[in-house]
Amino acid sequence: MPSKQMSPEAVDGKNIPLADRMRPLDLHSFFGQYHLVGEGKFVRRLIETRCLPSLILWGPPGSGKTTLARIIARSNDAHFVFFSAVLSGVQEIRQVIAEAKDKRDQRGLKTILFVDEIHRFNKGQQDAFLPHVENGLLTLIGATTENPSFYVIAPLLSRCRVVVLRPLTEEDILLILKQAIADPEKGLGKLNLLFEKGSLEFLAQMADGDARTALNGLETSVSLALQDNQDNNENISHITLSLMEEAVGRKGLRYDRAGDEHYGLISALHKSLRDSDPDAALYWLLRMLIAGEDPLYISRRLIRFASEDIGNADPQALILAMAAQDSYRTLGSPEGELALAQSAVYLATAAKSNALYVAFDRVKEDIAKTGSLPVPLHLRNAPTRLMKEIGFGAGYQYAHDHEHAVVDQEHLPQELAGHTWYVPSNRGYEAIIRDRLIKWQEIKKKRAGKK
Repeated sequence: MPSKQMSPEAVDGKNIPLADRMRPLDLHSFFGQYHLVGEGKFVRRLIETRCLPSLILWGPPGSGKTTLARIIARSNDAHFVFFSAVLSGVQEIRQVIAEAKDKRDQRGLKTILFVDEIHRFNKGQQDAFLPHVENGLLTLIGATTENPSFYVIAPLLSRCRVVVLRPLTEEDILLILKQAIADPEKGLGKLNLLFEKGSLEFLAQMADGDARTALNGLETSVSLALQDNQDNNENISHITLSLMEEAVGRKGLRYDRAGDEHYGLISALHKSLRDSDPDAALYWLLRMLIAGEDPLYISRRLIRFASEDIGNADPQALILAMAAQDSYRTLGSPEGELALAQSAVYLATAAKSNALYVAFDRVKEDIAKTGSLPVPLHLRNAPTRLMKEIGFGAGYQYAHDHEHAVVDQEHLPQELAGHTWYVPSNRGYEAIIRDRLIKWQEIKKKRAGKK
C-alpha cells in the first residue's frame, strides 16, 4: 500500500505557516533588494560593520521588511523587540521602555525595537518613542507600506534613515519558491512533489511582488495536492497549473485609495496625458480601475486636466471630459468605464497649453499683493441719478458701436493698467486666439494713431 505523505505543516512538526518557516536568518538566503543588500550597498554595510542607526523600512507588502529587520538585529547581538502598531498602545510602549532600561543596566544590551506598520501609530504614540530614540535607549526600526513623509511625525522621521524596498521581481519570487520546495527542514523538501511546467511561474506572476502571497499560495496548492494524493492512493503529489489557479485565485493589484500607491498612479496618469502618450494613459487608467479606484475620482481628475494642461488649445477637451463623467454616471461599471478611456485618449492626443493655468495663478498672486482695488468708474453701472452724477459709467464705450466690436479702453484698476497675464500658446485653437488678440491690438494702435 502506498505510503502517505506528510502535510506541509508537519514537515517540522509545528503548525507554523510556510512563509514564517522559510523566513531567512541571514543575507545568504535573502533574495531581492539587491540595491540595499548587494556588495557594498547600504544595508549590507550596516550589517557588516554592526553600525546601526534608527531606520524606517518603507516598501510594499511581502518585500522583506520584517525579515530584513530581524537579520539586522541578529547581526548586532541586541535585544530585539517585535512591536505591532495594530495590537499595541501606549501601555505596551511603557513596558518596552522599562524592559530596555533593565537590559541596558543589568546586561549592557542594546534594544532594537521593531515597530510593524508604524504608520498606524498616532502622534501621541510616536511622541512616546521620541525621547528614548533621541537618548539612544532604543534603536528604532519601523516598517511601513505607506509614505513615511505623511505618517511619521517630523521629529521622529528626522532621526531615522528611510530605506526604500522595492516589489520583488518574478525572478526573486521564483528563487524563494524553489528554496522552499527544496528545503527538507523548514520547507517542503521531504515531500514527493511534481510541479507542472509553468505552474511556479504562474504563482510568481500572480504574487505581484509579494513573497508572502507566493509562499501562502504554494502551501495551499501543496495541501490540496496532498489531499488528492491520499484520496487516489498515489505516492507523488502532482501540482498542476489548474490546481495552482484554484488555490491562489486572482490576487488584487497593490493599491491603497488613500495612500502612496493612489497618488503615484494618478500622478503617472496625469503626466502621461500631459506628455501626449495615449497608450501609457490607458495603462495607468486601467491599473487604477482594476485596483478598485473610484471611477468618478478619475473622471474628476480628467476634467481638471482638460482645463489645467489643455485649456483653450482645445476647448472641446473640457466638454468631452464632462460628457465622459455624465456617461459613467448613466451607465456605471463596467460599461461606463469605456467613456473614461475615450476621454483619456482624447486628452492625451489633444493640443496642450497651460497658458490658462499660468494666467490663473498670476492673477491670484497679484490680487494677493494689491488687495481690493476699486472698479474703474466707467465700468460701473449707473441705475440711479446719484450714481450718474458722481461719474458711474461715464466715458464707457459700447463695443458693438465700433468696427470689429473692438474698443480701446482700460478694463483694469489704474494700479494694474496694461497688465497681461494670459499669453496664449501657438498650439491648437489657442493659436487662433493668439492671432485674434494680436489683430485686436493692431486695430487699437491704428485708432490711437489717428487721434
